[in-house]
Amino acid sequence: MSQVKSELPHWDFSTVFPGLESPEFATGFQSVIEAIASMVKLFDENQINRLETAVPVDESLVSLFETIINRFNDIDEQIHILQVYLYGFLTTDSRNSVAQARQSELMPHLSRLSLLGTRLTAWIGSLDVEELLDQSAVAQQHEYMLQRAREQAQHLMSPEQEDLAAELALTGGSSWFRLFNNYTSQITVDIERDGETQTLPLTAAQNLAYDSDREIRAQAHQAVLDALAKAAVPIAACLNSLKGETLALTQRRGWKSPLDMVLFQNAIDRPTLDAMMSATRDAFPDFQRYLKARAQALGLPKMAWYDRLVPLGQGEQSWAYQDATEFVVSQFGTYSTKLRQLAERAFQENWIDAEPRDGKRGGAFCMGLRQDESRILTNFEPSFSGVSTLAHELGHAYHNLCLSVRTPLLRETPMTLAETASTFCQKIVENAALKTAVPQDQLIILDGLLEYAARVVLGASSNFMFEEKLFEKRQERELSVEELCALDEETQLASMGDALEEGSLHPYRWAYVPHYYGSTFYNFPYTFGLLFGLGLYAQYQADPEPFKSGYDELLSMTGMGNAADLAARFGIDIRSTAFWKASLDVLRADIDKFVALVEAAE
Repeated sequence: MSQVKSELPHWDFSTVFPGLESPEFATGFQSVIEAIASMVKLFDENQINRLETAVPVDESLVSLFETIINRFNDIDEQIHILQVYLYGFLTTDSRNSVAQARQSELMPHLSRLSLLGTRLTAWIGSLDVEELLDQSAVAQQHEYMLQRAREQAQHLMSPEQEDLAAELALTGGSSWFRLFNNYTSQITVDIERDGETQTLPLTAAQNLAYDSDREIRAQAHQAVLDALAKAAVPIAACLNSLKGETLALTQRRGWKSPLDMVLFQNAIDRPTLDAMMSATRDAFPDFQRYLKARAQALGLPKMAWYDRLVPLGQGEQSWAYQDATEFVVSQFGTYSTKLRQLAERAFQENWIDAEPRDGKRGGAFCMGLRQDESRILTNFEPSFSGVSTLAHELGHAYHNLCLSVRTPLLRETPMTLAETASTFCQKIVENAALKTAVPQDQLIILDGLLEYAARVVLGASSNFMFEEKLFEKRQERELSVEELCALDEETQLASMGDALEEGSLHPYRWAYVPHYYGSTFYNFPYTFGLLFGLGLYAQYQADPEPFKSGYDELLSMTGMGNAADLAARFGIDIRSTAFWKASLDVLRADIDKFVALVEAAE
């Protein structure tokens, strides 16, 4: 690993274009715009949209279909590279006016392409798909996409209504979401500290949940509640309007419910969801046990809402960036040479932007760039959390590597399956670190992974229950602020039980969680992603070699089948609670270790 730099690296995009103002970028940008315009012309000339009368699947139609699919694949590849390139600048320097301008210039063209996608879906739904599959090798290669398009076409309104819905969304749902984002981003909170009053943005006040001073945490929590209470009326209007629009559109498009629409989008069915949620509910007491042990580690009878994130102390292990990269490469090598080489390549070829700095967005993510190449953003901190995040994002890069053998249209992975490799790789590194860590470091490592798991199992389940009941009530009328608060506390209590101090739940969680506003049921896919990855890890531990023989193929096919069918190829029945129980057993074992360490430290 001599080629791994000791300083925190910035990613390298010069292998794509020399710069934003280079002739090469200008040529690539113009070529994407021309390709979209050419596709619009092709669609208009051949009336690609819903057909009112059946047409024969003859040689001419097969040729047209193959031309469209091949050109869509080519355009998707070009646009993806261009968008990732621009995003690389926008996420590391929010003040880059050139990148902002080019992104803004690209957006109308992307909107035109999105409308072409809707027209293509409607057209495919009008064709004899089985006959098309018989006559076209390209159709056979994209069979799953065709079958989904045929089903989705049944849930499209008329072309005129779809166009109108898209136009009205700019002043409807999109505007309500924009209002929520703009309004909540400007909420400020007053905090008394060191004899002075500090005015903080809402997010900064919420981050005081990490402060070691419990009085500060409690004060900040109450101040956030007070601020949200004052802002709640317009936020409730946003939520009621967005959910009302979703209900109207799902009904017009023939879905039984918003949940049925989202299940289709995530390539899972109701029996799968029911099996997972049943196993998850059975695990609530285990996670409540973790929360109670965490309170014990903090020297509290019970934790309050604002105690859930405060660190349990400092570990002894040093995790400088070079130490982290060497550890990740070494542990990936215990799984396979291919996985180790992927990590080495990412470090050596500067795929990773690791340095926190002004103008760079927070958090971490991975995005496929081209073929088997990815780019990873992280804000590395010299702690095991930084190592775990690095392993997680490299797992996404490994998934992209496996997907690279497919066409762009076959790489589109639903969120439910997108966390498969990342969770798996993260678990490899976490387990390795636990084996050699001293007890205090073990406690910190386990607390980090269990805090996230608790959010995904308890928190996401509570969010799901809240949104499910919200849609049920919203069918009748709008809900008041008081009703939304009561519903939020009710669903939090259903998952948290008696693990937190009485009266310390968060009645205004609905007023700041953006997932309720930007999408529908953006909660259970998190649970699915974590537990599916852990279930695969449990299978790997039970029988490593047979697991390895099919794992890469599974990852390569996450855009080519629904989750149940793909899992069945791997001998997994995700419609059975037994699979999800086995996944949760991995976390139960971690909870047992955590509780034992806390009790041993007493």
